[in-house]
Amino acid sequence: MDNHRIKTTFSLLLLLAVQTAVFAQQPKPKPTPQQIRWHNSEFYLFTHFGPNTFTDKEWGEGTEAEDLFNPTNFDCRQWCRIAKAAGATGIIVTAKHHDGFCLWPSKYSKHTVRESKWKNGKGDVLKEVSKACKEYGLKFGVYISPWDRNHPDYGTEKYNTVFVNMMKEIFTNYGPITELWWDGANGEGPNGKKQVYNWKLFKETVRKLSPNTVVFSDVGPDIRWVGNENGIAGKTNWNTLNIDGFTPGAGAPPTDTLNSGNENGKYWIPAECDVSIRPGWFYHEQEDGKVKSPEQLFELYLKSVGRGATLLLNVPPDRRGMLHSNDSAALMGFKKLRDENFKTNLSLKARGEQHYKGIIYPNNKLVDGNVATAETFPDYHQGVFWIKMKQEEKINCIVLQEAIEKGQQIKKLKISLVNGADPVEEINITTVGRKRIVTFPSKYVSAIRIEIEDAKAAPYLSEVGVYLIDENLVEK
Repeated sequence: MDNHRIKTTFSLLLLLAVQTAVFAQQPKPKPTPQQIRWHNSEFYLFTHFGPNTFTDKEWGEGTEAEDLFNPTNFDCRQWCRIAKAAGATGIIVTAKHHDGFCLWPSKYSKHTVRESKWKNGKGDVLKEVSKACKEYGLKFGVYISPWDRNHPDYGTEKYNTVFVNMMKEIFTNYGPITELWWDGANGEGPNGKKQVYNWKLFKETVRKLSPNTVVFSDVGPDIRWVGNENGIAGKTNWNTLNIDGFTPGAGAPPTDTLNSGNENGKYWIPAECDVSIRPGWFYHEQEDGKVKSPEQLFELYLKSVGRGATLLLNVPPDRRGMLHSNDSAALMGFKKLRDENFKTNLSLKARGEQHYKGIIYPNNKLVDGNVATAETFPDYHQGVFWIKMKQEEKINCIVLQEAIEKGQQIKKLKISLVNGADPVEEINITTVGRKRIVTFPSKYVSAIRIEIEDAKAAPYLSEVGVYLIDENLVEK
């Protein structure tokens, strides 16, 4: 072996050894396996359904007659067919909204489907949706509001036990439940009192009954609200959050903190972006012409999934108990836009290089189409990644993915577009997280230079995708 090959081999071994040492020192927090699965879900549906569907209200009073709930052609298999065709990975159903009406025949309430006309009181929405989700290979989630404007025990300590018993019913009879969604709203009950929620007890109950379930609320414990109902995450979006001393609802951190997270947050509590396909959350006939377009949904995808969060898109069933054709058409158009624009990853034809202290290492881990492979530097302030195209390419979209199973580290990153020897454009971003989609006016490039300028610790990039998307879809 000649001296040059010996030196190169030694340098590679040294780089590997230092990387291994750095990886061993990776700081917490990191996501759990359950949170990783949730991150990878990316996009799923919310279905607000209940008495409000039939009263045209958004927040029911809790005094509505149970007979109002009477869908004429309930078909949750249709929901699942549409969700599957749209590329959604699951459905979260509102089992109990603030009005207290239960979409399952709970033993702990007299305001349920059991008391309604629907199916002569024999219906069970949760049972049917759970079964349909299994049939279509979708994740099943449940929204349950602690606020109950109907239950006579609301506003007393006894109600916390009622709420726990309701959750026990849900987990026992309708699982597995991938995500449990706690609404932090807290208003008066039928006796004029507000409830003091026992969040500690609620959390302990879920962990005991279903440890694989991830729990959403303003402050987790597993997933946080993004701070708005517009479906938009912060351009800087940390998966970490400090929640000590905070509670869901009025006791949550400020919305700007929820939107961006805490750079040095103690807990891994990533953001979920909830937004409705219509102006309202429940179905209203007068909104049939106000469904978001496929292009608007694609923009939301860029500003949620494309900023390291997930997209929870509400598509409310109508009074038949079916998703409206306008909503379905928008979802199919949204799927088509995603498929067409992310079909051709130009980086898969490119060559990857890692430049460190004057040495060039061939490295295709970032362009191999495999998120399980990742790369870093022993000193990330002194190295860059290059993606060199085989020929000049027209591009306007770069997708970066951080290996978040090792933590989220990147604080500042610079992308330089180059054509031959000429610089074309420089793009600066902050956080990456699970996925960061960067769009810009189309440019011709022969190479892309990626420099991590600041990080909390050794950062790991797993993939860099390069695309030419429809110019009209570039984020404004």
